[in-house]
Amino acid sequence: MSEKNKIFNKVKEWLLDYEFNISFEDENQKVLIIEKESNGIKNMILIVSDSILIMEQFLFEIKNPTETMYRTLLQKNRDIVHGAFVLDHSGKKVIFRDTLPTDNMAQNEVMASINSLGILVGEFNSEMIKMSK
Repeated sequence: MSEKNKIFNKVKEWLLDYEFNISFEDENQKVLIIEKESNGIKNMILIVSDSILIMEQFLFEIKNPTETMYRTLLQKNRDIVHGAFVLDHSGKKVIFRDTLPTDNMAQNEVMASINSLGILVGEFNSEMIKMSK
């Protein structure tokens, strides 16, 4: 079994340990899509790359972008313990993204990154709703 396969299976096992629902799995591409709505996780994509684990979740689309909105997102990034707000190529879709190096990666690091999104959604929910209108 390749190192990438071992890491993929390890991450999958950790997610199941924490009772995440795996709604999609592609072992060949090393992709998982997970859900745990009680934690604010819905369609989070996890990709095991050559040396990193990539975690992304689409949050919302900015309908009427303003400089103030982008400034608010950047300022909120400072408060996020793990991960950050990022924009897609259109500059309108806001995504939570975090990456972790896979060498010596531990379960608590992966869970801390995922939990960071749950905290973010809880703390910043009303602002995200306003930005999406």
